Amino acid sequence: MVVEKSGQIMREIRKVLVGKDAVIEKVLMTIYAGGHILLEDMPGVGKTTLALGFSRVLGLDYKRVQFTPDTLPSDITGFSIYNKNTGDLEFKPGAVMCNLFLGDEINRTSAKTQAALLEAMEEQNVTVDGITHNLPHPFICIATENPLGAVGTQRLPDSQLDRFMVRLSIGYPTTEDQIQILRQKMYHDPMEDVQKVVTRDDILEIQNYITSITMTDDILRYITLLCEATRKEEMIELGVSPRGVIAMSRMARACAILRKRDFVIPEDVQEVFEDVCAHRIILKPQAKIEGVEAGYLMRKILKEVEPPSMGRNR
Repeated sequence: MVVEKSGQIMREIRKVLVGKDAVIEKVLMTIYAGGHILLEDMPGVGKTTLALGFSRVLGLDYKRVQFTPDTLPSDITGFSIYNKNTGDLEFKPGAVMCNLFLGDEINRTSAKTQAALLEAMEEQNVTVDGITHNLPHPFICIATENPLGAVGTQRLPDSQLDRFMVRLSIGYPTTEDQIQILRQKMYHDPMEDVQKVVTRDDILEIQNYITSITMTDDILRYITLLCEATRKEEMIELGVSPRGVIAMSRMARACAILRKRDFVIPEDVQEVFEDVCAHRIILKPQAKIEGVEAGYLMRKILKEVEPPSMGRNR
């Protein structure tokens, strides 16, 4: 079974991303859950390396677009061109026609181009000149954005952030990890050592298998109460949507898989709650004035909502 290779997958990724086991786990969970990932972090911390590493380990077709203000929607979705020999319009696939798409600095491009990518993420297809073209399966998008330096950027609308299953941050390495990175790159590129572990068919298999992970009614209620608490919190203008609740359930199941269980426990829900929900809420002006962050409110809600006791369910 593919799930048994999860540890091997993460060991391969650690060859190129040192000291970031938690981020590697969350990305793998999201891929198992069939979701998309937003990496919000400084330049140069390994976002592109992470995406390329996963494409190699998982045997996925990989494409990357460096977003700029002049990137067009057709660069993403594709376009039709006239063939003078046949007299027909031929479809030229865009960058999203792959298994793993990396959109670098998504906030550097226009709202129209952002919308083209986000529509493809949601619908799993693109429509060009009235003809719908399905994306390859699986299709995973990893988008990055730099939280600093707003000049020349087009911020993603809050409603469209909801399309990403999780928002993650890699962060700077520790002193010892940085020294290890320098040692690795002294003589060769560590990416050359990364080995393929599974195939894209294996990923599709596990994305289908995830629905068989058991979730008791108590766990479903716990997820629902956590998300409802975001709608009642006085510092939050707009709470987690029903789409976010569904994303929570899929991520909790993926977490259970990585913990080698076929059922979800409250700890699985707690582990993914902030990553799934923090980017889906809109804070009130009062929270921004007082410097209250979304992550803090998520952790506060986790403390306030009572988890179920699993003893009577298992």
